[in-house]
Amino acid sequence: MSPATPAGRWPFPVALLVVAADQGAKAWIVGMNLGIGGGPDVPGPLRITLVENPGISYGLFQSGADWTRWLFTAFALAVTVALAVWARRAERLPAALGLGLIMGGALGNVADRVFRGAVVDFIDARALGFPWIFNVADSAITVGIMLLIADSLIAPRRSVT
Repeated sequence: MSPATPAGRWPFPVALLVVAADQGAKAWIVGMNLGIGGGPDVPGPLRITLVENPGISYGLFQSGADWTRWLFTAFALAVTVALAVWARRAERLPAALGLGLIMGGALGNVADRVFRGAVVDFIDARALGFPWIFNVADSAITVGIMLLIADSLIAPRRSVT
């Protein structure tokens, strides 16, 4: 395997930081013993509302069947491996950071599925018109995708001849 590019060295520490931040936040929230749907009042438009999501993003495919948990886990791990291969070859820092954020977010949610049976969500932005409750991992994935899109828009175009 060829060595990572200079930018390709960044995704892996970024992914580790995301997993640590995500799992730390989730442990803190779960440790508060709020109960599902419960949460303290906090000033501002965000609330803390604890929910468990056995499905995928935005609560899709919440069958409750145990096989779906492992199917989603296997899919996320396969995508993460593919992203890791891409990340090692990243030539520009925005793409590398985006890939690291996505990998870390995916692995943070995988850890929930493996060890808790469902993804823990707790950031409630419904007061801002956003209908879903999400977590640090979901936020990292979203920002990572935005970085990849931005990088693709600003990257120099290669001519195909």
